[in-house]
Amino acid sequence: MKLPFPSLAILVFLLVLMCFESLPHVKAQLSSNKEAKALDVILQQYAYKALVNPKTGTIYNATQLPSNLTGIKVSSLRLRSGSLRRKGFHMYNEFDIPKGLIVSPYVERLVLVYQNLDNNWSNRYYPLPNYTYLAPILGLLAYDGSNLSATNLSELDVDASGDTILVKFQDVKSPPHGTVAKCVWFDLQGSSNFSNVKKGNTCSTSQQGHFSIVVKSTVSPAIPSQEGEKKKSKKVWIIVGSVVGGLVLLVVVLFLILCVKKYKHKKKMQSMERAADVGETLQMASIGDTKAPAATVTRTQPTLEHEYAP
Repeated sequence: MKLPFPSLAILVFLLVLMCFESLPHVKAQLSSNKEAKALDVILQQYAYKALVNPKTGTIYNATQLPSNLTGIKVSSLRLRSGSLRRKGFHMYNEFDIPKGLIVSPYVERLVLVYQNLDNNWSNRYYPLPNYTYLAPILGLLAYDGSNLSATNLSELDVDASGDTILVKFQDVKSPPHGTVAKCVWFDLQGSSNFSNVKKGNTCSTSQQGHFSIVVKSTVSPAIPSQEGEKKKSKKVWIIVGSVVGGLVLLVVVLFLILCVKKYKHKKKMQSMERAADVGETLQMASIGDTKAPAATVTRTQPTLEHEYAP
């Protein structure tokens, strides 16, 4: 009997995954991150289409975006990696890039793609519960610039080894009275990170990604909604714990059954071996010069059959 450990492990994984998927905020985050990555792919293609016989260090605006992305602004800037590291680039739209920028893996030429998602698209692709956007999402992503007809490119890793990259927002709404504005940075995995705003409209970063300025929402109904989500999450975790605990208990029971069967089989074999070793000793009889075992009980004498019955 073999225990289905791989099958049980897969079952546990699927159940936990299903429970995670049932959490509304987790599903929303996974869905929005997937949509945002798909948008990055599309905008990279249109940014590269704008690079027709490009000059190094010149900003090119994409003008052929589809109608379903109206309001989004995209630009491309082709640079030499060595020159960017030595000199930086002053004011690529809202981004001020200092010298010392390291790009990996190393490429001779790279393209910096700029995104402005406008207020209409920021919440759609980068929803941030309990926060309100005071400025549109701005993106800065680095790609390999050796082949300008390439699509579905992966982002290069960018790290500011010296001074940080400054993002100077132009259209920033005033925060409500009694609230404090915060910078938010979404990394390439969609995780949000917060920091302080400088001079009222400036954020700093050492890496690429998407940026904006936000403020805590002051809408009161958000509190009971958040409490409801916590209760749902607690119920889901109770279900997950019950399912996993039941499966673990099942595995333990099956293991004990297997051990009992093995123990009984072993005892049976030992009993048979002892019976064989303690068998009945036969008496010996002499037949001429040879001794042979002789039965202790006389066999039933055969009866001759007569032609005529009495």
